[in-house]
Amino acid sequence: MSAAIAETVPGSYYDSALQTEAIRLLPADYVATDRPVALVTLLGSCVAACLYDPLLALGGMNHFMLPGGAGNDATSARYGAHAMELLINDLLKRGARRSRLLAKVFGGGNVLSGFHTDPIGNRNARFVREYLAAEGIPVMAQDLGDTQPRKVAFFVQSGRTLVKRLPSTRDEGIVDAERALYGRLTRAPASGSVELF
Repeated sequence: MSAAIAETVPGSYYDSALQTEAIRLLPADYVATDRPVALVTLLGSCVAACLYDPLLALGGMNHFMLPGGAGNDATSARYGAHAMELLINDLLKRGARRSRLLAKVFGGGNVLSGFHTDPIGNRNARFVREYLAAEGIPVMAQDLGDTQPRKVAFFVQSGRTLVKRLPSTRDEGIVDAERALYGRLTRAPASGSVELF
């Protein structure tokens, strides 16, 4: 792995299964880059939007937990509305053209029990489809919904994506992590600010 990636981007590692440098995204993360890396994340009810400009071999991924927030809390990347703006603005700042952006979206699994009326996964999946349609960004591939967690690897330069559905029984860690994160969301407001251009 190049020292530049490891030193400058949190979550950088060499993925031996993918045979490439990679960056691991956690909830509320987003990364935009033109480097030859894979962006990798694990999703339960969260959604990852992978956006790319095929002409510039430039792309990025976000990982959001809920469609939107209220008040000051809405400016956290854990919310889809803000996470999408952050990623799009970062890509545009790097030279991407909005008219060339393409999308691939994943996640939105209903992995948390106890949410039967309008599960979080369904809300996240519906949000990302509606958001991209409103922005005029074509969705080239999607794997949304169902009840299984997923591992996603997005190769930013080519737009190629690998998705591995994980057995629900094998990955209780994702469900436990999501329960803990949603619990913290109700207790602690988001901190920090981001300036959009």
